[in-house]
Amino acid sequence: MIKSELVLKIAEQNPHLYQRDIETVVSAILDTIADALARGDRVELRGFGAFSVKKRDARSGRNPRTGATVAVCEKNIPVFKTGKEMRKRLNLSAPGAENGDSTG
Repeated sequence: MIKSELVLKIAEQNPHLYQRDIETVVSAILDTIADALARGDRVELRGFGAFSVKKRDARSGRNPRTGATVAVCEKNIPVFKTGKEMRKRLNLSAPGAENGDSTG
């Protein structure tokens, strides 16, 4: 699902709201999450998951075309970890799901 599809889905579920207002709210939420991650903060949405930033150290890489060794700088990457309720929802139809998930 892309952002415009999300806006349309919310608009279908809330016909009393204008689509442009929904788009503004969705953009504001996503921008706020991105700003928090840029500051190095963690964003947790209970029941859904948590966004955080992880630092990757500098390393030596390889150019796949030439095989030459290249230096890869350290960088920060966004990480998403699903919440417990989300994991349960995703694994409802999985074999053994009715016995509980022993992985976390």
